[in-house]
Amino acid sequence: MLKINHLCAVAALFAAPVLVADELSETGEFLDGVVAIVNEGVVLRSQFNSQLELIKSNAAAQGMALPPDNILNEQILERLIVTEIQMQRAASIGLIEQISDQFLNSAIQRIADQNKIPFEDMTALLAQDGVPYAVFRESLREELTLTELKGIEVTRNIRVSEREIEQCIIDLENNVVVNSDWQLSHILLTIPESASTEAAAEIQRVADDIFARLQDNADFRELAARFSEGPTALEGGSLGWLNGQQIPSIFTEVLQDMSAGDITEPFRTPSSIHIVKVDNLRSAVERSEINQAKIRHILISPDAIIDDATAKQRLEDAVVRIRDGEDFGEQAKLLSDDPSTANLGGDLGWGETTTFAPEFRDTADNAKLNVLSDPFRTRFGWHVLEVLERRIYDNTEEIKERNCVGRIRASKQEAETMLWLQRMRDEAFVDSRI
Repeated sequence: MLKINHLCAVAALFAAPVLVADELSETGEFLDGVVAIVNEGVVLRSQFNSQLELIKSNAAAQGMALPPDNILNEQILERLIVTEIQMQRAASIGLIEQISDQFLNSAIQRIADQNKIPFEDMTALLAQDGVPYAVFRESLREELTLTELKGIEVTRNIRVSEREIEQCIIDLENNVVVNSDWQLSHILLTIPESASTEAAAEIQRVADDIFARLQDNADFRELAARFSEGPTALEGGSLGWLNGQQIPSIFTEVLQDMSAGDITEPFRTPSSIHIVKVDNLRSAVERSEINQAKIRHILISPDAIIDDATAKQRLEDAVVRIRDGEDFGEQAKLLSDDPSTANLGGDLGWGETTTFAPEFRDTADNAKLNVLSDPFRTRFGWHVLEVLERRIYDNTEEIKERNCVGRIRASKQEAETMLWLQRMRDEAFVDSRI
């Protein structure tokens, strides 16, 4: 059976067709119902029932108790309402059309690669998990749309300063948190911007009560499902495995002296209160080395004026001239359609070949040093390349900087995302029918 539980779970939230409220068949049989009107859209009872069934099934498989039905129903409906609001926002900015079949197929190919299965076997293997392939595609399309939307409206607007990066790197040196991988669970209680002092104190009291119950050996997953406002609340608050350098900076200090099974006391950030449990941890590799190549290339792209055969012929003629002694860099400046390297004589600088298109990567990996390749085709057009040098490069410091940017963004993103969702929720017209 194909074990892609998260994606199958997403797909199990069946992308039900939009029906008129309380639509009837020709025989008068009830087909579906509306559990909420959201602006100009609806949340269908079939969607609600599918997610309710999925969550109960997952909880039973994990031996996890869920909140009382009235609270669980409210949480599920709110999740579906917020998703509908986001999808409406995505449609309003033209994002849904950008998640093309090609984009979707590429995502499915990555999933297949991660599970080490052929793309063409996905349909049958998903069926073994009880997930129709068409439903899987449309549910994955929705997940990709929501991810892109958050990237556009939240993540890209989070600024990280050089000073923050420098301070982060200093803080991370010899830090046990960074040098470990962590399996975490999380309870999040949000404090609204408009909350009064009394309201904030009540939220703190709830957090303290949750912690007291945890100290009395209450099940963390059950309390997360009951109280947490985080995105994984109904999954018991599980954040899965995180590399130490991916840990949000707001968690770093509280995790310093913690071991597997430990739970933090409630700790406060400006807009929320957190309780974190260390489910497990393991040591992580500290240094990184990668294979790099210094490459130059010429690209000729077919277009409305130059067809594919002409583009290839032009490149073949350039290869003859270069092999006869003409300068590669001058030919690149004259002919290359790569705007970022043409004026540099085709110089791509140092880089990992894994970042290139597959055909480019394979040609570069198999090329001899300082030997011009034959023309080859990628989706961008016709290329010729030359590998000038190869090296093993220690990119540890670059990874530290990149991970610091990610950690700082992650520490800001949760609060920014919650505020963004809350603003859209407050502005939406919602008529709940449960």
